[in-house]
Amino acid sequence: MNSSQPARTHAQAKITVHRSHSQPCDEGTGPVLNEIRLEETFAGDLEGESTVHAWQMLRADKSASMVSLQRFNGKVAGRSGSFVLQGTERVEAGKITATWFVVPGSGTGDLTGIRGEGGFEGQFGQGSTGTLEYWFE
Repeated sequence: MNSSQPARTHAQAKITVHRSHSQPCDEGTGPVLNEIRLEETFAGDLEGESTVHAWQMLRADKSASMVSLQRFNGKVAGRSGSFVLQGTERVEAGKITATWFVVPGSGTGDLTGIRGEGGFEGQFGQGSTGTLEYWFE
């Protein structure tokens, strides 16, 4: 049995949101629950576009907690295809910080078998810097 870990590669990209839409899905007592859709592009080691579907709990002080799924379509190190990222995001004082991972089995095309984890952070309206430590199975 081979117990060695696959070699990981570090990728970095500038993430720019081009369109966003938010609508309340539960305005009961306490924090509001919103459904959010974002369209964004990646430039750098990850080159492509993504549509994000997120669910947010927005507090009165404008801080928030979110969970998301997004399908990245594009290239990673010259390999074309798509994969799904699952994320957990936190918003405080206009800054977003997130962790994400590649959903196993979601890779297509030349990105079939991709795995990875990383995240992003940035200020609203200024884009984010994302990272992904990835490998192939």
